[in-house]
Amino acid sequence: MDSKLKSANVQPFDVSSELSPATPAAANAQHDQSNQATAPRVLVVEDDRSLGKFLGRELTLKRFSVKLSNDGEEAWEELRRSTPDLMILDLNLPGMDGMTLLEQVRQSQPRLPILVLTARNRTEDLVLALEHGADDYLIKPFSLQELLARSRVLLRRNSAPAVTASSTVGDLAINREEHWVMRGKRRIDLTPREFAILEYLMNNVGKAISREKLMRDVWNIPYDPTTNIVDVYMKYLRDKIDLDGEVKLIRTVRGVGYVLGND
Repeated sequence: MDSKLKSANVQPFDVSSELSPATPAAANAQHDQSNQATAPRVLVVEDDRSLGKFLGRELTLKRFSVKLSNDGEEAWEELRRSTPDLMILDLNLPGMDGMTLLEQVRQSQPRLPILVLTARNRTEDLVLALEHGADDYLIKPFSLQELLARSRVLLRRNSAPAVTASSTVGDLAINREEHWVMRGKRRIDLTPREFAILEYLMNNVGKAISREKLMRDVWNIPYDPTTNIVDVYMKYLRDKIDLDGEVKLIRTVRGVGYVLGND
């Protein structure tokens, strides 16, 4: 990276600075400043300054309140001071790489929606990003319309009516806010993806959940009948939840999917 770009500060993005004051867009941007308090707050972490400015400008014009960061460590410091409504994260970052930042953010802010924006297109990298806690991802080059649509989906999901923090099924308990799972007196350590699957099943206790629904609502990707990723992760989860000698709480419904219950 150019040494002139090595120093990066997290800063609010002001669309009016990108436009001539005489343009209608500039006037609209100034008029909308009074609405910034209620606008969704987005932290864009992108080391490509041109792309970062482009995203900042477009998101601001779509009524988002945007902060830009070009450096992983700077972004981490910003996240320790405040919680945005959405983070758009590049993986190739100076200071702290995106995967490390993703992991740290997920531990400290488990419910923050995170959209990974990356040029890495290997399946291994995408699975790793999801495993470290990303809610969704887009591969560069990308469609701005798709990025906006996915961002709004993540924001809607996070603003849905709050579910009870704790839920139980039999002797299995989950706490969504503190991100812990217990079965009886046994503490169960789950990865972010496993926790998201269990939380989804807990929200639909007694209902048979299809693989298609799990891929759509937990992985946030279209159903692909050629992959067994859902079955693989369900096995990981069942091996931790249902030990030998315990009542089986997660069951397979042949031809449908999976159900959580103690019937």
